[in-house]
Amino acid sequence: MDFQKLEALVTTKMPYGKYKGRLLADLPGNYLGWFARQGFPHGELGALLALMHEIDHNGLNDLLAPLRLKHRAAE
Repeated sequence: MDFQKLEALVTTKMPYGKYKGRLLADLPGNYLGWFARQGFPHGELGALLALMHEIDHNGLNDLLAPLRLKHRAAE
């Protein structure tokens, strides 16, 4: 697992759509599931959405808690 990709989940905002402006780590599971069924976008955004889907689907969201705290403290 690439630490930088995990960090990107708590710092990158969704650039378009219904959840535009929301952190990728905060996207609802059903939205991530929709992407999984329809196809993830190409490029880095798609890779991050696929990673977030795997984390959410497997109940591993707590992995992101320390990174969230780190970035909230830095703001």
